[in-house]
Amino acid sequence: FEKLCSISLSHINVYACLVCGKYFQGRGLKSHAYIHSVQLSHHVFLNLHTLKFYCLPDNYEIIDSSLEDITYVLKPTFTAQHIAHLDKQAKLSRAYDGTTYLPGIVGLNNIKANDYANAVLQALSNVPPLRNYFLEEENYRSIQRPPGDIMFLLVQRFGELMRKLWNPRNFKAHVSPHEMLQAVVLCSKKNFQITKQGDGVEFLSWFLNALHAALGGTKRKKKSE
Repeated sequence: FEKLCSISLSHINVYACLVCGKYFQGRGLKSHAYIHSVQLSHHVFLNLHTLKFYCLPDNYEIIDSSLEDITYVLKPTFTAQHIAHLDKQAKLSRAYDGTTYLPGIVGLNNIKANDYANAVLQALSNVPPLRNYFLEEENYRSIQRPPGDIMFLLVQRFGELMRKLWNPRNFKAHVSPHEMLQAVVLCSKKNFQITKQGDGVEFLSWFLNALHAALGGTKRKKKSE
């Protein structure tokens, strides 16, 4: 879900409680995460930006290799060699809830009325040249954008979603597109929404053009590379 504190609704310095899954801001004395740890005796928290683990209220970092599965689910990474063999491997993965799934063939949660967007996003995730480009974050991490440009958020969120859909170590056999769709709502100026059905063809056209422009493409009508 969107990384917002469940109390302050701030996206700054947010921690996930690994006991109940709720998000809280800060970890210092009197912060929402600190108070939560004291009141409910929930002690392990993950910084959703740095991906570091902390014990509260004692406030020390936890270094434990057994927690790497959690950070990988939040931020999967793919090597060029791994990407090159994606279409040659038909090995089923087993999620932590016991279900099996084929990476890339994964369900997207239907939050309200976003199934039209889910269908487009799932189709695009199986177009190899597009998928391969977005699975490797280095391809677009250093692209310079003008200050205040929000459209590049689409690139970042689409890349994150692609990596989660193709993650061979998912906790469940489905993925939440919530952050991706929040970026769509913002960048389309609410022309495409989560709460109201949209036209899949119109969404596909807008989305591909928006990605192309955000990656530095021109607005001229010519074939995009």
